[in-house]
Amino acid sequence: MFARLRPSLGELRIMTRLAAPIVLVNIGMQSMGLVDTIMLGRVSAAALAAGALGHFYFYISTIIGIGILMSLDPVISQAVGARDHLGVARGVQRGAILSVGIALVVAVLYIPSEAVFRFLRQPEEVTELAARYVWWSIPGLLPFFLFNMMRQTLQAMRHLRYVVLAVLSANFVNGFLNWVLIYGHLGFEPGGVAGAAQSSSISRWYMMLALGAGAWKLLRPALRPWRAESFRRAPLWRMLRLGFPVGLQFLAEGGAFGFVTVMAGWMGTVTLAGHEVALNLSAMTFMVPLGVSGAAAVMVGHAIGAGDTEASRRDAVTAIVCGVGFMALMAVLFANLSHVLANAYTTDVATRAIASTLIPIAAVFQVFDGAQVISSAVLRGAGDTRVPMILHTLSFWAVGIPFGALLAFGFDYGAQGLWWGLTAGLAAAAVLQLARVKHRFGAELTRVVIDQAGEAAR
Repeated sequence: MFARLRPSLGELRIMTRLAAPIVLVNIGMQSMGLVDTIMLGRVSAAALAAGALGHFYFYISTIIGIGILMSLDPVISQAVGARDHLGVARGVQRGAILSVGIALVVAVLYIPSEAVFRFLRQPEEVTELAARYVWWSIPGLLPFFLFNMMRQTLQAMRHLRYVVLAVLSANFVNGFLNWVLIYGHLGFEPGGVAGAAQSSSISRWYMMLALGAGAWKLLRPALRPWRAESFRRAPLWRMLRLGFPVGLQFLAEGGAFGFVTVMAGWMGTVTLAGHEVALNLSAMTFMVPLGVSGAAAVMVGHAIGAGDTEASRRDAVTAIVCGVGFMALMAVLFANLSHVLANAYTTDVATRAIASTLIPIAAVFQVFDGAQVISSAVLRGAGDTRVPMILHTLSFWAVGIPFGALLAFGFDYGAQGLWWGLTAGLAAAAVLQLARVKHRFGAELTRVVIDQAGEAAR
């Protein structure tokens, strides 16, 4: 079936035009943590490791919430494809309700962060600093989730201009505030790791308000008037059931990378810092297939909403070709410029040495990483979230983590063993998710049902 769906140049251009602004947004979001890490690297190796660890705690604790909000991908994109304006409005309003609830739950998870770091046996000089980063991230949770809700909505509508502007300008705000709050300028005391978190929280408020103001004309029809049925429990529950597996899937993958970070911390501060450098580089290139995956979910959703299964299949193949092709190019770059890339991150010689041995391994898993994230998004655009979550969990926790731990501690391969384990997990995820795409898209695809007949009248 898929052999006859080779993408044309025109289809590749359409996918690229939609994916490009999403990539910019992803890079902008990633850059905020990256800038924090780089600027903290000029303070000390402990500050670098603590900031990276604190940022990862932020990421891993918000990931289920982000996944829940990605239920907006199929809900809104399919409603747009079906020209169902009421369905769009209900989806957006329920996304706002879910954002507030998610922010409250995650804030509670931040309180015991220092105890969590100590339980995970992180270096003593890193633990307290990382906990401060987490605590100062709490004020930025609500705007973070509301921004993501608006971002997913506008992405599904294929209106990304204001999202790009908000994210890019927020990076300038964050960079300036880091300069002020980390190093202590303009009369402020040097805040170090805590200053980086304060800067990020303020920047998230700016980002949310800037997007809301800029895109208000686009969002207003979906937010006003507020509809009483948006609070109905049954549709909200269906959105949770659709998005929660996405969050668990992200958690399975992010948790695996997080546990590898924990194990790297067991090997010492320098190993942890080197691991974080390689991980940050990998995360930056990952933003491109992640952007393509966002475009894929939208285009597949639009096609399904319009009742065009054949178009959804073409969009799926086009996205996979785009994302995997880019990651193959990045693999070549990582393999040949590992020392140059490591030197760009830190002046610490020992940290650079560790990072230089891990970056070539990252080159190997680039292609698998692109294939798995786009395949998962294609399935999400079709409303298929539970089976992909199970496949991801098995790939990382039954294959990747055990294999990496065995190599690292059983055969003394150290951090390189951990990274070969990640490669095995990504390879398993790519193969299984591609097989699921072939199976799922081999049949007719129908629109996700959130509001059942008669519910709005009750």
